[in-house]
Amino acid sequence: MTRPRITLDVFSDFVCPFCYLEAPELDALAERFAGEVMIRWRAFELRPAPEPTLDPDGDYLHDVWARAVYPMAAERGMILRLPRRQPRSRLAHEASAWAAEQTDERPDAAAAMRTALFRGFFEESLDLADPEELARAAKGVGLDGAALERSLAAGEFREQVLADQRLAGELGIGGVPGLRFSLDGEHAGVLEGAQPRRQLFLAVERLRDLMG
Repeated sequence: MTRPRITLDVFSDFVCPFCYLEAPELDALAERFAGEVMIRWRAFELRPAPEPTLDPDGDYLHDVWARAVYPMAAERGMILRLPRRQPRSRLAHEASAWAAEQTDERPDAAAAMRTALFRGFFEESLDLADPEELARAAKGVGLDGAALERSLAAGEFREQVLADQRLAGELGIGGVPGLRFSLDGEHAGVLEGAQPRRQLFLAVERLRDLMG
């Protein structure tokens, strides 16, 4: 199978509602340009320790959700609820990286686990920092929850997650979703923030024009 010439690296965090809201737009991009664009989801922890997490009852979150999250969710036909907690997300990123290796259990394991983590957090306030809750999320999509717990305890995917974070820094990405386009392995631009699908389509079409 020929490798697509266009790559889109999606730097995201499971505690960011705009990353979840971007998921259907990226699904539409993948469908529209099937075989032409490879999408890779990458880890970006917004508030790694020792940086304090946000107050789930604070004015900041309530304002952002009222002003931007709920209207965008309604526009995109998605259900989101302001979570009751604001956990650190590194373990969730490690769980997502682990799931990407479980294709023998389920070919779409990475996408299924990613959706379970986003949906669990933004619909049911899933504790993304609790290995047992992450294991239950894995079981819910047909993966081996006990194996995930062992992987998290051993830190098997910690370096991969941290490497994604370093790459984002090298690219100058300071917020998520951060969308980095590449053409034939060469950097071709970054879009930051949740983008409408027409903007994503336009970015790919411009790269197609460069391909001749």
